[in-house]
Amino acid sequence: MFAASDSAPPPASPAAPRSRRLALGVIATGMLMIILDGSIVTVAMPAIQNDLGFTPVGLSWVVNAYLIAFGSLLLLAGRLGDLIGRRRMFLAGTAVFTAASLLAGVATSPAVLVAARFLQGIGSAMASAVSLGILVTLFTEPRERARAIAVFSFTGAAGASIGQVLGGVLTDALNWHWIFFINLPIGLAVLAIAVRVLPGDRGLGLRAGADVLGAALVTAGLMLGIYTVVKVEEYGWTSVRTLGLGALAAVLLAAFLVRQATAKNPLMPLRIFRSRSVSGANLVQILMVAALFSFQILVALYLQKVLGYGAAETGLAMLPAAAVIGAVSLGVSARLNARFGERNVLLAGIVLLVGVLALLTRVPVQASYAVDLLPVMLLAAGFGLALPALTTLGMSGANEEDAGLASGLFNTTQQIGMALGVAVLSTLAASRTESLAADGRTAAEALTGGYHLAFGVGAGLLVTAFAVAFTMLRRPERQAAQEPERQADPEPAADAPAPAHAAAV
Repeated sequence: MFAASDSAPPPASPAAPRSRRLALGVIATGMLMIILDGSIVTVAMPAIQNDLGFTPVGLSWVVNAYLIAFGSLLLLAGRLGDLIGRRRMFLAGTAVFTAASLLAGVATSPAVLVAARFLQGIGSAMASAVSLGILVTLFTEPRERARAIAVFSFTGAAGASIGQVLGGVLTDALNWHWIFFINLPIGLAVLAIAVRVLPGDRGLGLRAGADVLGAALVTAGLMLGIYTVVKVEEYGWTSVRTLGLGALAAVLLAAFLVRQATAKNPLMPLRIFRSRSVSGANLVQILMVAALFSFQILVALYLQKVLGYGAAETGLAMLPAAAVIGAVSLGVSARLNARFGERNVLLAGIVLLVGVLALLTRVPVQASYAVDLLPVMLLAAGFGLALPALTTLGMSGANEEDAGLASGLFNTTQQIGMALGVAVLSTLAASRTESLAADGRTAAEALTGGYHLAFGVGAGLLVTAFAVAFTMLRRPERQAAQEPERQADPEPAADAPAPAHAAAV
C-alpha cells in the first residue's frame, strides 16, 4: 500500500519531498497531454475532414468516439485502480493513450482514426481516473495537498486554451497528423519518469470489489447515456430515439445502484455518497462544467465565426484567461483555501464566473477585444479559485481505499457535465440562431444572438451551482480543532489549511 495510507506517515527522507514534486509533475504532465489533445483536435477538424474525406456526420465521431469511451469508463477505471493498484492503472492508461496517439497520427481512413480515438478515450479514462487518488494519498499534509491540487486544477483549466494555440500552429505549420504525434515524446517521457517516482501500491485485490455485473451495468449505462446526449443535436430532445435510449440508460444506471446496495463486494460502495462534501461537490461540478462549456467552446466559435479570427488567433485571444487562471490557482488559491476554507473560496470563484457569462451576454457583433473581451478573460480568474477548492471538496470524504473511486467519480461527473453542456447549450444556441436568421437578421447577428442565449443559460446554471454549494457544502473545521497537539502553534488558523477529510459527514 501507499506509505500515505498508514495511520502515521513515516518521517520523510530528504529526497521524499523532491520525489513527491516529481510525482506531481508527472501526473500533471500526463493530464495536460490528455487535455491538450481534446482542444487540439477541435482546431484541426476541418483539415482532418478534407484530408480523410469524412462526411459532416462522420466527422463528429472523431470527438464522440473519444467522449463515449472516456466518460463511460472513468468510474470503472477508478475502482479498478483501488483494487489492482493506482500506479499500475496510471501507467497502463498512459501507455494505451500514447500508442493510440501513434495509431491516430498514421491513420489514412476515417474508420482507423475513429477507432484510434476510441482507444485514446480508454487510455485517458484509465490514467485520469486514478490521478487525483494518487495525489491525495501521496500528499497527506493539508498544505502540500492544497498546493498539489492547485497545480492539478491549473492543468485542466488552462490546457484548453494552450491546446487551441498549439493545434492551430501545428496544423498550419505542419499538418493535422502532428496534433497526435506530439503526444508520443510526452507520453514516453511520462512513462519513463512515472515508473521511477510514483509510489508502488498493491491495491485491495480484486476480491475486495470484483463486481462484474455492476461493472457491466455502469459501463453500458454511462456509454449509452453519453451517446444519447451527444446525439441530441442531431435527433432532438423529444425524438423517439432520444427518449428511448435515454430511458434505457436510466434503467441500466438504476439497476447498477440497486446492485451496489445489495452486492457483497460492490464496485462502487454507496458509502461514498454519505459525505455531503463528496455528493455536493460532484453536483456542483456537473452544473459548473455544463455552464462553462459556453465559455470554453462558444467563445472560441464566436471569435472565429463572428469576428473572423483564425485558429491560432483564437488561441492567443484566450491566453490571458489561461494566464490569470494559472496566477490564481498556482499563486494564491492554496493560501485562500487555508485562510477562508474551500467552501467560501468556491463561492467567490463562482461569483466571478457568473460575471464572465453575464458580460458575454452583451458582446456585440462588432466587438473590440480590449473593451468587450479582455475583461471577460481577466474575470476567468474565477476558474483558478473555484476548481482547486471544488476538487479538494470532491475528494475530501473518501478514505484511502476509496481514493481511486472518488477520483473516478469526480472525473465522471465532469464528463457528464460537459456532455450536458454540449447538448443543451449548443442546441439552444442553434435554435435561437435559426429563429433570428428566419426573422431576417444577418448571419453574424443571428449567431451572436444564439450565443447570447447560451451564455445567459450558462449564467443561470452557475447561479444554481452557487445555491447548491451554499446549502450542501459546509466549511471544513480547522486543522487545529482536529489535531489538539498542534494547538501550541501560534498561527494555526492563518497558515494551516483545513484537513480535506474534515468536511466529511
